[in-house]
Amino acid sequence: MSERVLITGASGFVGFHLIEAALKNGLEVFAAVRKSSKTDHLKNLNVQYAYSNFNSVEALQAEIEQNKYDYIIHAAGVTKANSAADYDAINTTYTINLAKAAVASGRIKKFVFVSSLAAVGPLTTVEGILNEDNPQLPVTAYGHSKKRAEEALKSITALNYVILRPTAVYGPRDKDILIVLKQFAGRFEPYIGKIDQYLSFIYVKDLAQACILALTKGHQTAYLISDGKRYNRYELANITKRLLNVTTLKIHLPVGLVRVIAGLAESVSRVTKKPSALNVEKLNELTAVNWICSIEKAQRELSFTPQYDLNRGLEETLNWYKEHKWL
Repeated sequence: MSERVLITGASGFVGFHLIEAALKNGLEVFAAVRKSSKTDHLKNLNVQYAYSNFNSVEALQAEIEQNKYDYIIHAAGVTKANSAADYDAINTTYTINLAKAAVASGRIKKFVFVSSLAAVGPLTTVEGILNEDNPQLPVTAYGHSKKRAEEALKSITALNYVILRPTAVYGPRDKDILIVLKQFAGRFEPYIGKIDQYLSFIYVKDLAQACILALTKGHQTAYLISDGKRYNRYELANITKRLLNVTTLKIHLPVGLVRVIAGLAESVSRVTKKPSALNVEKLNELTAVNWICSIEKAQRELSFTPQYDLNRGLEETLNWYKEHKWL
């Protein structure tokens, strides 16, 4: 009998690739989804569905025991919300409840938590590189919610956990980076302010492989995850333009103007109750000058070896978008 893994956030962008990686590694997959989730894209995958009640430790414990899970990869969470309380309710509280249930069940060999580099925060100068020893100084409520979830896991001494902190994740099925790539494809290349800025990225398939490696490697520790490269702020556009064979109009929008636009987007969100991808606080991340991170610890302890740099990853992503008429 194959070992069983519960993958939360399974209907999402990262979740789909986690399922594929788990299946390729011979695991029996239980996909935690909401009953309202769209799962058509999972229909050809050999998974069983779980409708986990993240508000109840007791219900989660019963589910773990009934389905006999061996591992948990917890990737469920929200990247957009209207308040810090909304972020905490899902990103923090759900994580704590699932971790407590895992310990209470006595069954879970490893709890892998997909956190975020946002839980660490950026460097404030272009020099230097983030690593696991940096103090955690998030600059958004999202980052703080992930940090609080991490702190809670660290306090549960009986839990065999690994925390992964991926940088900006992209790849097929991602709708966030698609917004940016559509702008480039439409020959429009906007930037916020005129600053030196360095970014890091991780292709979703490499992140999925890191999660699988973490099921059997690492113990009660955290790892920063990227492709190990350093990119200036223009390289995403430059690679995309070359792959699509387009030229663009490059403009640098004043930070003050974007802040006004973000404030208006926030106001609309409060009325519609639908979170906006752009808000005033998000500018703290978008204008940060240095998101470069070291993956030496993950390479050493997880045997993590990224297979995709931004060029190869974007090529595969753009081909998928075009094939599926997303771009």
